[in-house]
Amino acid sequence: MLKYNLLHPEIMAALGAAGHGAKVLIADGNYPFSTRAHPAARRVYLNLAPGLVNAVDVLRVLVGAIPIESADIMLTAEGKEAPIIAEFRALLPAGTPVHGHDRFAFYDLCRDPDTALVIATGEQRTYANILLTIGVVQP
Repeated sequence: MLKYNLLHPEIMAALGAAGHGAKVLIADGNYPFSTRAHPAARRVYLNLAPGLVNAVDVLRVLVGAIPIESADIMLTAEGKEAPIIAEFRALLPAGTPVHGHDRFAFYDLCRDPDTALVIATGEQRTYANILLTIGVVQP
């Protein structure tokens, strides 16, 4: 029995095996999970139903579980940040660099071999994707 906010065994295993520089994708319900992430990345499907589990809830738990060095986000077709990005920024540790990319550049980032974990959510808002780079745990 664990007494911690993160309880999902597959997510814990993937994060425990990941190290500095590994990447974690939190993806919305429209993301093409099977084709737009590295094939070796562990996939965890939390998309129980539309709206369940949402991307903000997943990020809230991960922020408490891993050191975050930086984040990459998918920009809208107009090159702007989707409204959900403000919620992501509010949860990220202060000073975390956030880099925006168009859809296809973001897909390319997620195909990188450093992508260790893909978390599929039931998030219904569009462009609600964030790629976290794991930082270091300071001694």
